[in-house]
Amino acid sequence: MAKLPIISNDPWLQPYSEAITGRHEDVLRKEAELLTGTDSLDSFANAHKYFGLHHLDNGSWVFREWAPNATGITLIGDFSGWKEEMRYRLEKRPNGVWEIVLPAESIHHGDLYKMMVHWDGGIGERIPAYATRVVQDEHTHLFSAQVWAPDKPYKWKVRKFTPKTDPLLIYECHIGMAQESEGVGSYVEFRDKVLPRIASDGYNAIQIMAIQEHPYYGSFGYHVSSFFAASSRFGTPDDLKSLVDKAHSLGIAVIMDIVHSHAVKNENEGLGKLDGSPDLYFHSGPRREHPAWDSLCFDYGKNEVLHFLLSNCKYWLEEYRFDGYRFDGVTSMLYYSHGLGQAFGSYGDYYNGSQDTDAITYLTLANLLIHEIKPSAITIAEEMSGMPGLAMPFKDGGMGFDYRLAMGIPDYWIKTLKEKKDEDWHPTSIFWELTNRRDDEKTISYVESHDQALVGDKTVIFRLIDDQMYWHMMKGDENMTVARGIALHKMIRLVTLATINGGYLNFMGNEFGHPEWIDFPREGNGWSYKYARRQWSLVDRDDLQYGYLNEFDNAMIGLVSGIHNFQSLPVRKLWEKDDDQVLAFSRGDLVFVFNFNPGKSFNGYGILAQPGTYDVVMSSDDPKFGGYGNIDMSVEHMTQTDPLYKPIGMEWLRLYLPSRTVQVLKRRKPRRGRPRKNQQ
Repeated sequence: MAKLPIISNDPWLQPYSEAITGRHEDVLRKEAELLTGTDSLDSFANAHKYFGLHHLDNGSWVFREWAPNATGITLIGDFSGWKEEMRYRLEKRPNGVWEIVLPAESIHHGDLYKMMVHWDGGIGERIPAYATRVVQDEHTHLFSAQVWAPDKPYKWKVRKFTPKTDPLLIYECHIGMAQESEGVGSYVEFRDKVLPRIASDGYNAIQIMAIQEHPYYGSFGYHVSSFFAASSRFGTPDDLKSLVDKAHSLGIAVIMDIVHSHAVKNENEGLGKLDGSPDLYFHSGPRREHPAWDSLCFDYGKNEVLHFLLSNCKYWLEEYRFDGYRFDGVTSMLYYSHGLGQAFGSYGDYYNGSQDTDAITYLTLANLLIHEIKPSAITIAEEMSGMPGLAMPFKDGGMGFDYRLAMGIPDYWIKTLKEKKDEDWHPTSIFWELTNRRDDEKTISYVESHDQALVGDKTVIFRLIDDQMYWHMMKGDENMTVARGIALHKMIRLVTLATINGGYLNFMGNEFGHPEWIDFPREGNGWSYKYARRQWSLVDRDDLQYGYLNEFDNAMIGLVSGIHNFQSLPVRKLWEKDDDQVLAFSRGDLVFVFNFNPGKSFNGYGILAQPGTYDVVMSSDDPKFGGYGNIDMSVEHMTQTDPLYKPIGMEWLRLYLPSRTVQVLKRRKPRRGRPRKNQQ
């Protein structure tokens, strides 16, 4: 076959062309194998329409389960008094499939049910793998599947929706902790109370965590038990659909955190030993359990597992109209070692035989399927090893993700805050970290996500201000620690956003410097919800400084979202001087100038820029953002010629740069044509 673009465009990948081409061909072979008897991945990924419980057009019910190790399966539930009755016993079909057809009156909307599965040497209650509704009894805490077939299906209000990705601005969120009261929030509360905030803040996408059903709330939704069921602790399926519908009406895309990297070990409510065998969906032997996550690892080499997971991708797109996925734990999938304890220092680390080619094939097929079903869909990989081609189209030799998370950026900021004095913040280092990426792969840049806010860690604002937040966040309180924290919080966020090449992400509440950490109810904290919520009242109060940070976040989001394809404009470094701690770069007609110096302000500081007249369009020192108003935004700045730099078309832009500030200037468009004469 012809040389793939990923290889021809990067000479450093030439030595690994055989491995890259081999992976590409693996996908083509597996796709051809899966499509035997059908014509597309879309047609193949319909396991959820065959397995599970379905209400037929004639009113009867059909239920099927793939359980090759079972010797007998009976449905038990409200309809049978939770006892095994012959009329609810399934019949075994070829290829390990079990099936039963039941009269219309046998089962009703709202009924709870499970499977009683028998196997050689054992018996156990199990929740069907394809259950689309699973609920927990508030007294016994046991989970059961629930029949969900309302008389009036949800009617979508927004028929067509296309995400805005120029640029993509993501608000990462969790439904349960999105409310202020100490408890579990609901889809309805989020729809009515939080979505309007997000729209007002200017973000054009939400990324929702913990949608797939998970038995332990404190797992943050990453130990999934029922892959086709929307978590019932937040409300009904119709409530979630209404949330998505409302988001679309506000111009907000809805991205779902999808967990296909592992599964919860639970047997009564998960896939572990569903038919009595340990390796139905998972690896056998040492590879079955994830060494760090206390979970089970899918065997991506099994076609039945691919059928299950690919159908899962299709299900959420079609049933709930999600606009795409953030795939969790991709690094863990890509390597036999799960990436644990590995340092990825050279290209050889991606092609040394320690990669799980079955997982690579699955992820590529998933991207092909998702974009076949919904060409506008967004796929994001949570991946920290930096495997080349992850976010390149399959036709070019990549795995097909639209974006990869720039996971090194939050690590860089945390390391800087923890280990470096303010005097040692070097613009050369900052700029390199924020722009060090492959030109052919788009990334999602971010300062912090939920990962940096978990208990045991600290948010950026808490690292900056710490316990002073409890006493000195009132307006008018001249606390130097708080002043420093607010100034740097704004600068860190804007320099990260201003250098994106794909999108930007913020975790809910961090836009206004939400205090403290996230800690879900668990035994260790007395099952408290105190830190599993968002204190929106802090930003709503006029007497607190949180509003300054929120106003600044709104302004910077508004600035970049108002420029079409801002993320694609070249980032052109204009100036960096580590001893001054000054950094300047341009994007289009905008010039971003940062003075990270903690003690020095500069008057008439020269920066090389395109000739022209510049206006200040945004300043972190603006009083409405908690600044001191030292930058006069009414002054126009005209560049000054210098014969030395005339050959390269640059002139001096001389500015006043207060300490710990950033200002954004916009170059006026030159007038076209001949100037008109003054009329007499």
